[in-house]
Amino acid sequence: MKKISFTLLLICCSFFAFSQVLPSFQFGLKGGMNLSKFNTTNTFSSDNQAGYYAGVWARIGAAGLHLQPEIYLSGKNTTLVNSVGQENEVKFTSIDVPVLVGTKLGAAGVGLRLNTGPVVSFLLNEDQNFSQAASAAFSGKFKDQSFAWQFGAGVDLGKLGIDLRYELGLSKINEAGYQSTKLNLYTLGLAYKLF
Repeated sequence: MKKISFTLLLICCSFFAFSQVLPSFQFGLKGGMNLSKFNTTNTFSSDNQAGYYAGVWARIGAAGLHLQPEIYLSGKNTTLVNSVGQENEVKFTSIDVPVLVGTKLGAAGVGLRLNTGPVVSFLLNEDQNFSQAASAAFSGKFKDQSFAWQFGAGVDLGKLGIDLRYELGLSKINEAGYQSTKLNLYTLGLAYKLF
C-alpha cells in the first residue's frame, strides 16, 4: 500500500512539473486602480492621486517562463504644486501597452507570478483645470507617447488573479525642454481568465 501511495505521489508530482514545460495560452480581462506621481528635476512637486485602468491581457508560456502582452485604457490623475504653492490638477487618458516577461511558481491554477518589462503609453487627451494662473513652467504640456518599465508580482487563484506593479517612467512626458518630468505609478488590479 505504501508503494502504491508513493508511486501515485510521484506521478502527480511529475504531472505538475511537466505541465509547467508544455506550451500554454491564456487570455482575459483586467482592471484596477493606479496611483500617479510625477518625478521632476525642479520647478514643481507632485502628489499621488488615484486613477483607473481597464483592458485585456494574454499570456503565452512554456518551460516556466511566459510572455504577457497587455493593452488597456488608463486614466491618470495628479496634483502639481509649484515652488510658490500654486496647485494644478492634471488629468489625462492614455492607451498603455506593456509587454512583460515573467515566471510562475506553483501549479494547478494557483501560484505566484513575477514579471517585468517595458510599457509604452499613447496619450489620448488632456484635461487640465487651473485653480489660479500658472507660469509656463507649470503648464504640463504632455507628449503623445512615453516609455516606462514595469516591475510586478501577482497571485493566481483559479480564473482570478491579483496584480501589484510599480511603473518607472523612462522618458520625459513634458514638451518643455528646461525640466525633466517623468511619470511613476503604482497599479493594483484584478484579472479574470476567460480561457
